[in-house]
Amino acid sequence: MRRKLVVGNWKMHGSRAANAELLAALAAARPFAADVAVCVPCVFIGETAAQLAGSDIAWGAQDVSAHAQGAYTGEVSAAMLAEYGCRYAIVGHSERRQYHAESDALVAAKAQAALARAITPIVCVGETLAERDGGRTETVVTRQLGAVIAALGARAAQMVVAYEPVWAIGTGRTATPDQAQAVHAVLRAQLQAAGADAAGVRLLYGGSVKADNAVELFAMPDIDGGLIGGASLKAAEFTVICNAAR
Repeated sequence: MRRKLVVGNWKMHGSRAANAELLAALAAARPFAADVAVCVPCVFIGETAAQLAGSDIAWGAQDVSAHAQGAYTGEVSAAMLAEYGCRYAIVGHSERRQYHAESDALVAAKAQAALARAITPIVCVGETLAERDGGRTETVVTRQLGAVIAALGARAAQMVVAYEPVWAIGTGRTATPDQAQAVHAVLRAQLQAAGADAAGVRLLYGGSVKADNAVELFAMPDIDGGLIGGASLKAAEFTVICNAAR
């Protein structure tokens, strides 16, 4: 049976004081039945690693460069992240695809770079409202995931996949449990067809997951936890969400 995973994506939020308070509250709330991680802005990774050292809460990055090193101003390599013990790196988040024009091929290259340094990529896929209303949800998410599967080959079983419908990120709208489950089932079938260990790959749901809807979402057979945005900045609410994953 797959162990649930809940990952907090802080996005571009936080301060040294606020982060210390939040992490202390999460550490005090342990143990959790699920695996728990926080993906923080790069400038805070060192302090996060130090504060969580010795705990069972993992930490990660919100992005990673596709390049190992070189003249790529502003980018952070997987080797740099690995030095701080990063367990996860989010790749292909819709905000990166939208605001930084990241292609499916680039997302796949970033996933490869992360795995090369033993960092688990959390590969995000998801459709816009126009794509959903146009009946293209399955086409979009399978195209996005397919690029990563093709690049990783046999290592595709080592990633985490996060389905985040773009229309539900930060909008207060959430896919119903049945809607989310339907897409997760498509993604697991795609992994299976590609020869990956579909039964072992953890599929997360993201998109306005809150304390009051987490239990229903996480009860779906192919939803193995969540990638949590705004709610992960509130210790009490994030703790409830983590405890909903069993």
